[in-house]
Amino acid sequence: MPLMEVFFLHFPSALLCGEIRKAYVEFCNVSAVALCGLRVASTHPHFFTFGSNNPTASTPTSPASAEHSSAYKTFAATVQPGSVVSEVEVCAQDFSQLSGVIEIPIDGGTLHPGQSVQLPLWLRGPDHEGVHEINFLFYYESTEKGLKVSHRVLRHTVFICASRSLSVQASACRSAAPPHRSSDSMSCDGTLVFVDVENVNTSEGGVREFHIVQVSSSSQRWRLHKYINPDKDKDCKLSSREKAKLCFRATPCTPLPASMDTVEKYTFADLNLGNEQIISSSTPCRDFFFRCCRGLELQQGDKVLSRTGSSNKTASTPPNTGPSDPATIARKCNELDLTIIVIWKAFVVEDSKQLILEGQLHVALQTIGKEATSLMPKEEAQEMVLLKFKSELPPPVALPPPELSQLIKTNLHYPETFSHGFLQDSLCMVPVTLSLSNCCSAPIEVLIDLRHRSISSESQEFHSLFSWVGQSQYKLLLRPHEVLSLALRACFFRAGVYNLNTARVFAKPAQLSSMSESNQQAASPALIIINST
Repeated sequence: MPLMEVFFLHFPSALLCGEIRKAYVEFCNVSAVALCGLRVASTHPHFFTFGSNNPTASTPTSPASAEHSSAYKTFAATVQPGSVVSEVEVCAQDFSQLSGVIEIPIDGGTLHPGQSVQLPLWLRGPDHEGVHEINFLFYYESTEKGLKVSHRVLRHTVFICASRSLSVQASACRSAAPPHRSSDSMSCDGTLVFVDVENVNTSEGGVREFHIVQVSSSSQRWRLHKYINPDKDKDCKLSSREKAKLCFRATPCTPLPASMDTVEKYTFADLNLGNEQIISSSTPCRDFFFRCCRGLELQQGDKVLSRTGSSNKTASTPPNTGPSDPATIARKCNELDLTIIVIWKAFVVEDSKQLILEGQLHVALQTIGKEATSLMPKEEAQEMVLLKFKSELPPPVALPPPELSQLIKTNLHYPETFSHGFLQDSLCMVPVTLSLSNCCSAPIEVLIDLRHRSISSESQEFHSLFSWVGQSQYKLLLRPHEVLSLALRACFFRAGVYNLNTARVFAKPAQLSSMSESNQQAASPALIIINST
């Protein structure tokens, strides 16, 4: 039976949360029998990766990358900071090892007697601070069959002290800009993504400051397209307790051909904030995305399936859970499924020497309008519930879910200023176009009410002496992802500043005739200046 020894080289004992460090692991066959089937299982499979077997491109790396021995594949940026440097599609089937058992990529799959192999091992600091105990279990077999002992295992335990680095929070909202009528666009083709980054490190480990060098995205449906508020050609620098808000525009990915619908592909888009570009679609950035984010999705999916399976045994299927369910329609309308990857560098002073550490944090944006964070909440113990012997109050009346207020996106098109001679004609008519965009994949009934409501205290600063001329109510049916323009006329009686955004828009899925319409989320004020000539 073969006997193997494992050595970890350049293995750290302390890491920043999300820090990427390149180490090495050496496997030695100290017996006279060849071994094969080498695998490793760990209590923290998202902590490490052996990378992919794809050869590294021959493109020269940047001087900074070579000088500081960057763990990332880094090139000199050739485009203006804030613009998309590259977009690469990666097939998820190439990363099928998302479980806790990983095959170790030894050339030929066999370690001969007396042979030793040294492999690179990329590590990523845990997302939570504290001391983490990480257990490894190495498994191997003999190439000779029919032995009494079929396999052997080797155990190893390491302790990693993780310190705080950055906290990243992200949210998304639909852009107020009108959608473009292009063949490759989807319904509401503009989405704004806001990323708040805070340095939560209190100078632990000699960290002086963090630089946000790049923000990347990975998704099957969306991609980051542009950095809206760049600071010239400089990285975003954060000292202790400093915060920064970054704003990006996201656009839908190009749909796959019908023949490739079953292929699960992710688009990696890179937006560099400085003069370097890190290839997020290569090792180790890509690997940790699939291991951290995709592995978590599969675990959550398994929990949902187990809960669903157990509940189906005791309860029948509730009504209105099909594709025409209003909650399902609203959820699909607001689905985003966009993972933000924030890549940073930390400048550390240690023994009067400056070191540069690197790392990445992930934020998974699932729904428009809901904030996500890089710090995963810890599971809290469930509290015991006291028995109640008195009758419960009747359940409250079910209100429409808040997602139903985002079925339709509205835009007003009008001149910002308009001049009119009120002495010659007391009525000023201004053409206004109301654009309605169906953000769902289902037909939507829309009710538009142009009648003025009572003026609230918030809107009293604008003149309200105008009215809509013509039809005051409209009932329309918008097909999936349809954009419809409605011609309106606004009548003004005197000069002033007016808020045109007074129309009320109600919507509901067309399949649900018994359901009442939900008031759609109002856009920001649409101000027009009427001048008297």
